Amino acid sequence: MNSLSVGELCGLFCCPPCPGRIAAKLAFLPPEPTYAFIPDPEPGPGASGSRRTSSVRARGEWKLHLTERAEFQYTQRELDTVEVTLAQSSRGNNIGCIYVRCVPKSRFTVLFSHGNAVDLGQMSSFYIGLGTRINCNIFSYDYSGYGVSGGKPSEKDLYADIDAAWHTLRTRYGVNPESIILYGQSIGTVPTVDLASRYECAAVVLHSPLTSGMRVAFPDTKTTYCFDAFPNIEKVSKISSPVLVIHGTEDEVIDFSHGLALFERCPKAVEPLWVEGAGHNDIELYAQYLERLRHFIGHELA
Repeated sequence: MNSLSVGELCGLFCCPPCPGRIAAKLAFLPPEPTYAFIPDPEPGPGASGSRRTSSVRARGEWKLHLTERAEFQYTQRELDTVEVTLAQSSRGNNIGCIYVRCVPKSRFTVLFSHGNAVDLGQMSSFYIGLGTRINCNIFSYDYSGYGVSGGKPSEKDLYADIDAAWHTLRTRYGVNPESIILYGQSIGTVPTVDLASRYECAAVVLHSPLTSGMRVAFPDTKTTYCFDAFPNIEKVSKISSPVLVIHGTEDEVIDFSHGLALFERCPKAVEPLWVEGAGHNDIELYAQYLERLRHFIGHELA
């Protein structure tokens, strides 16, 4: 998230903008796309590919084309576990979705809302590695304006985007809510909390979450104003599923206090993971990250 200039800070107090403008200032940094969806009228084995590009068989409609900038770390065999599709949001945008079948007979599928400044191409290697290690399939999507997804990013579109992903996972792939774990990272905790406050699911994981946009911009904010964006703090108490909060104690983007505040508001919060010394983008490098996820999914949810 970006810092605000003195003039912008004064403007927020003197002439508060609408939530969408706060969201745009604080949150959205879509990268240049690192992948494309290519029509695939006759699905078949993906091309062997080179280090420059890779392709993958799709579910009868599309195949995933990764550029070198996606930095894919696996072979064509792993890439062939990925299916791609487009979902249409209630706001009229086509939303790119990928389904990584890491463990075909897994009990759980993780609906993953990724962080800022990345797209599905850049996240594909992480999803394969994560799903394999926690024994889950991974379903993910790109926000409006990210990757192949149409439109422009906004707070309202975040909520519509995850709704489209949720209903695609439910209807197209037949995954029941009791088998879906909602996982949000950073800005991805915003649509995750919103959806979890409206639908019951197997569990929720909030990774480096924020309480609200104003509280990120102004750390001393204690009240949720009508013009605040991303008000997770007002929605998290409505989540009826088990919630695991993960946050680094040295997070330089979203202060650790945000994770603590959300944890205290969750009715069914489980033991959180506070990663001592971790920042905003390196929690996954700590051994306790995977250990906690494995125990949560393999034992606490069982």
